[in-house]
Amino acid sequence: MILTGAQTWEFKSKPVIIGTASVVGPEEGEGPLGGDFDFVYDNLEIGEKTWEKAERKLLEHASSLALSHAGITREELQFYISGDLMNQIISATFSARKIGAPYIGVFGACSTSMESLAMAALIVDAGGAKYTMAATASHNCTVEKQFRYPTEYGSQKPPTAQYTITGSGAAVVSSSGSGPRITHATIGRIQDLGVKDPFNMGEAMAPAAADTLVAHFRDTGRKPEDYDLIVTGDLATVGHAIVKDVLKKDGVNMGATDFKDCGLMIYDREKQPYVMAGGSGCGCSAVVTYGHILKKMKKGELNRVLIAATGALLSPLSYQQGETIPCIAHAVALEREGFEG
Repeated sequence: MILTGAQTWEFKSKPVIIGTASVVGPEEGEGPLGGDFDFVYDNLEIGEKTWEKAERKLLEHASSLALSHAGITREELQFYISGDLMNQIISATFSARKIGAPYIGVFGACSTSMESLAMAALIVDAGGAKYTMAATASHNCTVEKQFRYPTEYGSQKPPTAQYTITGSGAAVVSSSGSGPRITHATIGRIQDLGVKDPFNMGEAMAPAAADTLVAHFRDTGRKPEDYDLIVTGDLATVGHAIVKDVLKKDGVNMGATDFKDCGLMIYDREKQPYVMAGGSGCGCSAVVTYGHILKKMKKGELNRVLIAATGALLSPLSYQQGETIPCIAHAVALEREGFEG
């Protein structure tokens, strides 16, 4: 690994994603990407007595499937890097208890998918492991209960609100093997423009997405058109429109680029109006990336992709104390196996 520019790691060995898994709930399965997920649960309880235990089960299921798809055992996995949105990242920690591998807990809110993937690639590229897993999860009912209002309360939401997805994504990163390659990771900086509304995450996170994308292009010398697809994590309708404007003001024109948002890809907002502005949550960019985008790469439909996952780093405590919402975005560049760009 070498540091390219101020914020970007370039992985000279190009670590390989040798196995992935995406597990989702019923609403995500009904969306336009439903056929790309490895397993779709038909209920939110998932056979558990609490929402929190259901979220943990999602993460354990995705992690186990990713190991199977990678063709390795739990004993061969050398590091497990995971995080979630629950207090003290309990879903990740308790899942790590079952996985049994050395564990690194991370918290980047909804950016955790790419934060963990960047860390996994860094460890493998540096020779610190042969097999490392990056994984994360979210559950609609646990997040609503912790950050907003319990699902049972049935509160009315503004149109800027986003719908936390129920799902988990996991990826096994290796020093060798067959699969998409991880070439770069741009680590974001905190951006906070004073937004306090937890029902408007898109507006809060958009500046962080723009800042990281600008840093990536500056550090690597690449342009948006060098990528077949660029996706943000979960800015939804409000944030995705804002980030385009911010990038344009920064001299980055995304007009000719296939520029999408995972929160807008995972649901059909016309047929699923309850999702309001679109999807969000730790699992959002994870399941879209590991369940949809990587499948397109393996089919040869995409050669080079940039995923910039976004996260709002608030807590119930900070919100109750009237704090603003600091946000972050981490971007990871992927290339199809055999692609020479």
